[in-house]
Amino acid sequence: MTTLDFQVRKDDLARTELHAEPDAPLADGQIRVQIDRFALTANNITYAAFGDAMHYWDFYPADDPAWGRIPVWGFGTVVQSLHPGVAVGEPLYGYFPMASHVVLSPARLTEAGFVDGAPHRAPLHAVYNQVLRCNRDPFHRPGTEDVQALLRPLYVTSWLIDDFLDDNAFFGTTATPGVPGVMLLSSASSKTAWGTAFALAQRQGLEVVGLTSPGNVAYCESLGCYHRVLTYDQLDQIPALSPVVYVDFAGNAALRRAVHTRFENLAYSCSIGGTHVGELGGAKDLPGPKPTLFFAPAQVKKRMGDWGAAEFGQRMVNAWHAFTAHVMNPVAPWLTVEHHDGPEAVQAAYAQVLGGRSDPRVGHILSLAPRGPDNRA
Repeated sequence: MTTLDFQVRKDDLARTELHAEPDAPLADGQIRVQIDRFALTANNITYAAFGDAMHYWDFYPADDPAWGRIPVWGFGTVVQSLHPGVAVGEPLYGYFPMASHVVLSPARLTEAGFVDGAPHRAPLHAVYNQVLRCNRDPFHRPGTEDVQALLRPLYVTSWLIDDFLDDNAFFGTTATPGVPGVMLLSSASSKTAWGTAFALAQRQGLEVVGLTSPGNVAYCESLGCYHRVLTYDQLDQIPALSPVVYVDFAGNAALRRAVHTRFENLAYSCSIGGTHVGELGGAKDLPGPKPTLFFAPAQVKKRMGDWGAAEFGQRMVNAWHAFTAHVMNPVAPWLTVEHHDGPEAVQAAYAQVLGGRSDPRVGHILSLAPRGPDNRA
């Protein structure tokens, strides 16, 4: 058996290589998982852009430290097992590399799943080390794997951003009766942004404003989760004294400076991602609050302490199913899925997403796994 492995140059994300390596024998306690399908979104580009700072490269390190494996969310099937608690043929959901197969070392096995006990992953956050057994996963509904791979990790992040802002009373922006707090979201057409907008729109006393490129205005408006959608050069349509929280999915340094400069009552600047890869930059010497990177696992840990694991999980599951009911509305779906199978198709899809040329209505599902009847199980 051979594993196909997609790698990118860490200092030049446009440079990619595909490696074909013969599989080494498994050690006792290990399993080999065929990665049947995985999602590729702007969120994965963020993983690469912040790979060193946030240790995303450390999950599946490449032999050459100049190169990296971008982690992705997807579904796989156990094809070999030397672990007595994991059977061949079992379907799994987890945080995998862009590859055809991956070797995992299941530890702390439960009916719900396990963690990858590989020694190099021990210092990394547990949220990303968990692998879930589809047959026991309350999020999982057979036949919706593509939408789950595309949106589940993104919406969980979106839901946590909304919860974090609510947990902090929207940083005082809703304190004045009759004056809504402006939640200003950049890269409004990105899936994590409109997931956040969907959650925020359920709140009272907020105006959710999306910033996007001219070509994506109509799409963002069609979602119905933004109160207003503006282009990046229309900041002057929001009064300068408005109480604002900036939720930055773009990472665009010039836009960040424009937001910080215009709004005297900018209460909080929340850095989420880097969809504008070519315009990323530092945040030194900005007026107003210091941009603060949002780390979803930290909010998970806090809420697990506040609510307990069962309550936390139930709230997330309820929010997820309410969200996907809107996304998958057969009359006006928010998303269509495109499949990209094989090395050339994967490379082309990656270049498209990296370059920001992807239609926001399209979700990309990729596969490097051998084609066969089980590839779309």
